[in-house]
Amino acid sequence: MPEILEDIRVLDLTHVWFGPFCTMMLAELGAEVIKVEPPWGTIGRLGPGALFKGVSSTFYALNVNKKDISIDLKSPEGLAIFKELVKKSDVVVQNFTPGTMERLGLGYDVLKSLNPRIIYAALSGFGQTGPYSKLASYAVIAEAISGHTYATGKNHDINGPPINMAGAMGDLGPAMFAAFSIVAAIRHRDRTGVGQMIDVNQVECMVAFNTCATTAYSLFKETSWEMRKKRPRDPSRIWGIFKVKDGWIQIAGERPKAIDKLREKLGVDEVNREMVEKIVAEKTRKEAFEFLADVGMPVAPIYDAHESMTDPHLVARGTFVQVEHPAAGTYTVPNFPVRFSETPGRVTHAAPMLGQHTEEILTNLLGYTREQVEKLEKAGTIVCYRG
Repeated sequence: MPEILEDIRVLDLTHVWFGPFCTMMLAELGAEVIKVEPPWGTIGRLGPGALFKGVSSTFYALNVNKKDISIDLKSPEGLAIFKELVKKSDVVVQNFTPGTMERLGLGYDVLKSLNPRIIYAALSGFGQTGPYSKLASYAVIAEAISGHTYATGKNHDINGPPINMAGAMGDLGPAMFAAFSIVAAIRHRDRTGVGQMIDVNQVECMVAFNTCATTAYSLFKETSWEMRKKRPRDPSRIWGIFKVKDGWIQIAGERPKAIDKLREKLGVDEVNREMVEKIVAEKTRKEAFEFLADVGMPVAPIYDAHESMTDPHLVARGTFVQVEHPAAGTYTVPNFPVRFSETPGRVTHAAPMLGQHTEEILTNLLGYTREQVEKLEKAGTIVCYRG
């Protein structure tokens, strides 16, 4: 089957979560993503995430579908190899601290001179310019300064302290903005022949996700917490987290038709939260979910992440797939989550070993001889995975 980005080659200089999640999405839509690592490996191989066979679980998760070339960009020969690759590529993505690529001699002006059609995505915490541009950042930093950490705590307890979000949303959300922007730039390049630089940072992306809160404040000049104190939520609302026999369920939204059906099913004139709490407390997650879903109530069992892997709906949709790794063996990852009728995204292979495709890329793409590859390998300029 055709893949929507099958004619796009991406040089991936990213590490940890933000960058790798972005380039993985491009790879799952068919782009040839070449992960460029130093001979000692990217820091993402060591964490975050527990090590399995010497490599972080996060690396296994966020680098499926990618090829891997290991070259020393600080050596003249390694730099020359990368520049040759730029000439034959469509996109370069990096999430180094601003200024790092320039110090390597690989700033946008250099890449543009090598390939005017190149799309260069510079991913960072605070952006390439501005007072905070040189500051270090992680997901929690972006979540904090954009208001999400505060909101998470207030949603839990309006009088309580801030609480960190789960799931590194300060990385993964901006990664989606980055992937979307890269595809948009490809669209522009295909129309005009002109590449461009994209400055994607975690903080502004997370601010964009908080648009409802900031816009509401602009309109009312009150925070959502001040508004909630003036107009507290009705404690009888059938909404929120409910305890069941073997865990919890989430109910969201009181659809009038669902309330009517629930009253009819229970044979009562009115229903409230306390009544529903007592009913579901005697049921398992599965039973409570089926009971409320049957009347049209928006409801879901509350899972630990691994439990979703065996949910019958997600199994039927093919949400998870297995991949085979040379060292780790078979493991399970989410498939590309969006369904295309003509050009489906898909996961085809596991995260690469360090230098797994170095020789293939140098010989097939750049025309190096086996002797040249062996010479570079002996000099420590490149690493080739030999199985």
